[in-house]
Amino acid sequence: MRMSKGVEWAMHTLLNLDMAGDAPVSSQRLASAHGLPAAYLNKQLQHLVRAGLLESTAGPKGGFRLAKSLDELTLLDVVQAIEGDATLFQCDEIRCGGKIGELSPPPTAACAVKAAMHRADEAWRLALRSQRVSDIRARLDPGHEFRDTVRSVLL
Repeated sequence: MRMSKGVEWAMHTLLNLDMAGDAPVSSQRLASAHGLPAAYLNKQLQHLVRAGLLESTAGPKGGFRLAKSLDELTLLDVVQAIEGDATLFQCDEIRCGGKIGELSPPPTAACAVKAAMHRADEAWRLALRSQRVSDIRARLDPGHEFRDTVRSVLL
């Protein structure tokens, strides 16, 4: 399993926008701050807007800003905004197909593989849900020097 680059980009964008304060920041500035392709970052920003994590303002002084405080956002919120919320494992019930399926009686219980993978998926989501984006922000810049750098680049 591998998450797209969009998750990393979204996380850093949320952290940067928090450090930028309440002023909207253009997608071009956000992209150039980390040397990212603006078109691809803009797609991630739109996912964050649709998920309610960011607000966008049109116009020459428009841009993006946080729609919620980082205290209200979990890692799961960000991952689901970018990757969607589909489960990681899809059971196609192959245990009922082919020669084994033909020669075996129909199953009477849920697929054990599906159940195990579902438990693992739930544990992963619980771990992501338990971590707030604000916790990362606190570890990232305890003395606020980095915030000053981010603000000078974005504003």
